[in-house]
Amino acid sequence: MAEEKILIIDDEEHIRELLKFNLESNGYNTICAEDGIQAIKIAKLERPALILLDLMLPGMDGYDVCKEIRKDNNISTTPIIMLTAKSEELDKVLGLELGADDYITKPFSVRELMARVKAVLRRTSIQLVDRCFKFGNIMIDFEKHEVAKDNEKIDLTLKEFELLEILIKNKGRVLTRDFLLDKIWGYEYIGETRTVDVHIRHIRKKVEDDDKSPKYIETIRGVGYRFNFME
Repeated sequence: MAEEKILIIDDEEHIRELLKFNLESNGYNTICAEDGIQAIKIAKLERPALILLDLMLPGMDGYDVCKEIRKDNNISTTPIIMLTAKSEELDKVLGLELGADDYITKPFSVRELMARVKAVLRRTSIQLVDRCFKFGNIMIDFEKHEVAKDNEKIDLTLKEFELLEILIKNKGRVLTRDFLLDKIWGYEYIGETRTVDVHIRHIRKKVEDDDKSPKYIETIRGVGYRFNFME
């Protein structure tokens, strides 16, 4: 059985109870928050393995909660799955831009949500064979999930880190968007290939010297991406 701690952030009691029941039935530990301010305090104190974050919260909304979490070095890499009644593409993209790892709209299937939760937590437990990798002025410690540029630590979200990792591990090989979606998100995510593009853009801004003319992460138009580096 699983033992990971999951923070549920939602102002609707019946949603919190539904998620709590299903997560605990699958062996997870849960903690709950009703609003954004309370959620951030709990996240910093408890350091959960995963956060389920509703966007429409009183006071501080889910977008602001996500931003605050991503700014805190102690919890900045905590995976976040956003929950919301909104279904417009722009809302999804905004959530991803702010550092969310996944997005699911209400009403949602509990079975689908559980599959996503398990996929995210499974990926965080993967042990990598090669601990460190250096390219240019970038050093990556795969074991610690740390990235440094010119010896200064830079923060990548969980998905950004995993995308960079899989590109590096397959350097020189073209990886399609669908392949990346399947391997990183861990489940069928048809029609959402822009998810990959959003995350790649963020990675480039953080690791490339010129993200408009990337040296390492090459776009293969109409196909996907390739990591270029000659040792």
